[in-house]
Amino acid sequence: MSLSIGIVGLPNVGKSTLFNALTKAQNAQSANYPFCTIEPNKAIVPVPDSRVSALSELVKPQKTIQATVEFIDIAGLVKGASQGEGLGNQFLANIRESDAIMHVVRCFDDEDVAHVDGSVDPVRDAEVIETELILADVQSLERKLDRVRKQAKSGEKQARALTTTGDALLEHLNAGHPVVTFADKNNEAARQLIKELGLLTAKPLLYCANVREDELDGSATHFQDLEAYAQSRQARVIPICAKMEEDLAALDEEEQAEFLASYGVEDSGIKRVIQTGYNLLGLISYFTAGPKEVRAWTICDGWTAPQAAGVIHSDFERGFIRAEVVDYATYLEKGSEAKCKEAGVMRVEGKEYVVRDGDVVHFLFNV
Repeated sequence: MSLSIGIVGLPNVGKSTLFNALTKAQNAQSANYPFCTIEPNKAIVPVPDSRVSALSELVKPQKTIQATVEFIDIAGLVKGASQGEGLGNQFLANIRESDAIMHVVRCFDDEDVAHVDGSVDPVRDAEVIETELILADVQSLERKLDRVRKQAKSGEKQARALTTTGDALLEHLNAGHPVVTFADKNNEAARQLIKELGLLTAKPLLYCANVREDELDGSATHFQDLEAYAQSRQARVIPICAKMEEDLAALDEEEQAEFLASYGVEDSGIKRVIQTGYNLLGLISYFTAGPKEVRAWTICDGWTAPQAAGVIHSDFERGFIRAEVVDYATYLEKGSEAKCKEAGVMRVEGKEYVVRDGDVVHFLFNV
């Protein structure tokens, strides 16, 4: 499995510039006018994880494969997008493909960079996008409820439960509130509706505040206003200078470290975005290491060994026998799987074992 993040926002807020930086793909057009992005740009990006590099250097495999994230740069939305305004609501469908949403919000003043609404107001801009996502959810839910109500009239028990919960959720949305703040979002009927319809405002949300280079510390008023708004929406917000990140992407690793240090920043934008995305979705990584391949695998935190094995191949889960496990730090200290076994630090775990972040695992199975 891999993480997919849809990048949304008003036109001309720096989405495509940030996409270029995050993916190191300089082919996503960016320009100082609205609707520069017409078709959604997609890119598969390796997850920066120093543990993979260290394991690879130790094992010296034929190939090294990192976990990946798919970024989807979606055309700028405007007020009325759910009704076809701007480039229309077809772009909302692209967001449904994503596991999480990253909403880029402009948090800097610059007379030379046009704003679609003529002024910079992060909270207003965030509300515009949220409203369009809510309206899109209303449309999806209304169509579903039209069908379910007919089934409920015939006495179908599940349909009655879906109708009761669906009506309450519809009222919540029509009041201008996202699904994520719906009090009963975790009951069985709500979970079914959210999953089946792919409701947009139920997805984990990360606000990406596009700030100036000298405002990365989060002290600027625009950023603080957005941060307060994000907290009310149970969302996270991180400051990123999209232009600086684009410049950073053109440097080698040593130059990047020096560049970041000059601004008092430890990690690049891509690392912070991906780490936050993993946290939002409850994802972790485990590793397999051998002469043919060192590889990072993405799973949900809390998965058992057979579930984790299934990410490699369904046969691994179906025929799971046991897992031989050692934590990353110990593996690195001992130097190889064989030496871990010799030292007695490689554990044998069964079907109930919950895989931890950083585990180095060798699965045994029989089909």
